[in-house]
Amino acid sequence: MIRKVCGMRDPKNMLDLAATGTTVMGLIFYKKSPRYFNGELPQLPSNMALAGVFVNSSISEVTDKAETYDLSYIQLHGEETPEYCQSLKSALEEKDLSPRIIKALPVAAKEDLSPISGYKGVTDLFLFDTRGRNRGGNGEQFDWSILKDYSADTPFLLSGGIGPEDAGAIITFLASPWGARCAGIDLNSRFEIRPGLKDTRLIKEFNTQLVEGNLKQKNTQE
Repeated sequence: MIRKVCGMRDPKNMLDLAATGTTVMGLIFYKKSPRYFNGELPQLPSNMALAGVFVNSSISEVTDKAETYDLSYIQLHGEETPEYCQSLKSALEEKDLSPRIIKALPVAAKEDLSPISGYKGVTDLFLFDTRGRNRGGNGEQFDWSILKDYSADTPFLLSGGIGPEDAGAIITFLASPWGARCAGIDLNSRFEIRPGLKDTRLIKEFNTQLVEGNLKQKNTQE
């Protein structure tokens, strides 16, 4: 299960995050974000994957960042079209790069799932975030029951206002029929001390609850 924490900036905070059970660290390359990253990374463990978050960036900028930071995931958080995604995949292949592409979609109602079919074959994952005034990090949840209408084969990440108290609700969601395509979760503002600085103690406790609870749920089902 992917356990992603987005919006990291501080090198020491990154090192502390690496010890929490988080599997993917998100770096935001959107200059208007208060969590914008434009620095150097510390020496992270080899099992910590990196995701770069972009908003309507040029393909050359995305591929350059993917190469510089050895990104395992590219998260597109703007109005990137399926045609853009296909062009990006081709540009990455030309550089012999193979990060997985995540297309973020803001969700408030089931109608917001309608663009999904157009991205078939050009994205590896979707990320469902709460539609709000900001591109992300709004700290608010959408109604997860909307995803009952999700019928695509592409896996997705659950995002948007997930907080320390939500481990149980996520475990229940994963065990539901509409949680079958959920590949993981994305955490951000609800675990922050301030924008870009995470409370890694809370994240570690949350990840532990999630892993143990999910394992218990599977054992019960068996």
